[in-house]
Amino acid sequence: MATDYDAPRKTDDEMSEDSIEELKNRRVDTRASSVDVDETEQAEGFELPGADLSGEELSVRVLPRQADEFTCSRCFLVHHRSQLASDTGGVLVCRECAA
Repeated sequence: MATDYDAPRKTDDEMSEDSIEELKNRRVDTRASSVDVDETEQAEGFELPGADLSGEELSVRVLPRQADEFTCSRCFLVHHRSQLASDTGGVLVCRECAA
């Protein structure tokens, strides 16, 4: 919790004047201020400015694996041979998965 060192401080007499009822009410007030927000509903409300992509199709040209590339047996991603960490019995593992 942040402390405001410039704010006036209460003396011991003033602190003892706070009743238990006041302290309980403060605790209830802080709990009431928190709101349970559904993240899914909140995310649905976001809209990209000027972009309606509902009718768009994504077209990507997929290239076959090249001769200097391999498929990692753990993450199944295609990497360049420079990323090869181990080749044990034909089981190819990339550097990221080996770490």
